[in-house]
Amino acid sequence: MERYNLVVVGAGSGGLVVAAGGAALGARVALVERHPLAYENDGRTVEAMGGDCLQFGCVPSKALLRAAKAAHSLRDAGRFGVTAPADAPAQDLAAVLAWVRRAQGEIAPNDSVARFRGLGVDVLLGGARLAGPHEVEVNAATVWGRHVVVATGSRAAIPDVPGLAEAGYVTNETVFSLASLPRELVVLGGGPIGVELGQAFARLGAHVTIVSPAAHVLPKEDADAADALARRLRAEGVTVLDGARPVRVAGGAGRKAVSVRTADGSAVEIAADEILVAAGRRPNVEGLNLEGVGVRVGPKGILTDERCRTSVRSVWAIGDVAGRFLFTHWASHEAGVVLRNTLSPVAFARRDAGSVPWVTYTDPEVARVGLSEDEAKRSSVPHRVVRTEFRHVDRAVCDGTAVGFAKILVGRRGRILGATIVHARAGDLIAEVVLAKKNGLPLAALGSVIRPYPTLSEVHGAAAREYQRAALTPARRALLSRLAAFLRR
Repeated sequence: MERYNLVVVGAGSGGLVVAAGGAALGARVALVERHPLAYENDGRTVEAMGGDCLQFGCVPSKALLRAAKAAHSLRDAGRFGVTAPADAPAQDLAAVLAWVRRAQGEIAPNDSVARFRGLGVDVLLGGARLAGPHEVEVNAATVWGRHVVVATGSRAAIPDVPGLAEAGYVTNETVFSLASLPRELVVLGGGPIGVELGQAFARLGAHVTIVSPAAHVLPKEDADAADALARRLRAEGVTVLDGARPVRVAGGAGRKAVSVRTADGSAVEIAADEILVAAGRRPNVEGLNLEGVGVRVGPKGILTDERCRTSVRSVWAIGDVAGRFLFTHWASHEAGVVLRNTLSPVAFARRDAGSVPWVTYTDPEVARVGLSEDEAKRSSVPHRVVRTEFRHVDRAVCDGTAVGFAKILVGRRGRILGATIVHARAGDLIAEVVLAKKNGLPLAALGSVIRPYPTLSEVHGAAAREYQRAALTPARRALLSRLAAFLRR
């Protein structure tokens, strides 16, 4: 039996970081992957891993969003005084998806089987099953690991809607294989995947209806942030049905009908060429024999402590399969925690859930870190809200992106509790707040930074100045006035 320091099951974002990091630190590492895919890169075929992120998630969706933005820019050019076509046509989805595949092909070598074998990792292709606390069966062989790291990711959750399976649907895994642009697309789910892909297909020329069961799209975000996005979606022709649920699907290939119960209890029927299911995620735990070796599993995935350790001391779990945050960067963060805890005898690394940011990559983007305003109110956390509008940021005005806001929650002594940014570049702008929050800097510290003018980052300085102005109470103002009068003598 081959013996390893680390046996990593799943070669998505988290698993790749553990494998590469472990090998770099001198450990012997085995990496098990069931589904590598082939990509074209510079005339050669690359067998790549990368999990959901490269294959069906972050990379293809962001490439699709960029193509959709280009199509939207054609229609939107007139407001900048630029001559624009009177009626931009629906786009050729096959050509757009060829761009998506080229983007995947450019990134694929970073996650390739060849690269990781070159790093000294033993890449084992096939399904995995835990045979014991240290043993992992791969195909017909068994390998031993001092530590076993489960990083098998998640997949789309399919709602139990009568007729849905018979009519057919696509998910984030299959939508990039569509042969042509649907004229009518119904999206089941108003979370990040639903609104991102919904807006992208609408900008490419489809008529899109988003059926969102929550009170508003992006139900984990504050209502004001969700409302800003919903207004943009509707302005671009997307139909957004809040508080609505699908009750039945009829039809089949080519034409379908989705019966929906709306928020007021009425029933509507929506015709569709295609249905995109974006109704949440399920952890990939089946077939691993986790409970057979004593690893506890809950409804959202494998149960872990703050060190990413499971109920079995030699088994660790990271990323989507552990169910905390379903983000690539969170999986990478947890991978670093596991590396420190498994390869250093004195390390007691813990996850930093309070400083993890996330972004919904719509237009405008919605970015957040830490507490939302709703969460602070529900938890009775003492806080103040400092809000600045992008219409007061000169660069946003010049760019034509003056819609949106930055909202920072401030606790005692000016400590940053959380922030939400709604803007076309919110994902880039949130990083400065993340840095300040993680390092315990008060909001006032953002006001001391000299920023180039004009840039969007000035919104952070504006927030700090707003906070400081509010701290200038009438009593303090009166005291300063008396001091100024004295100095004039």
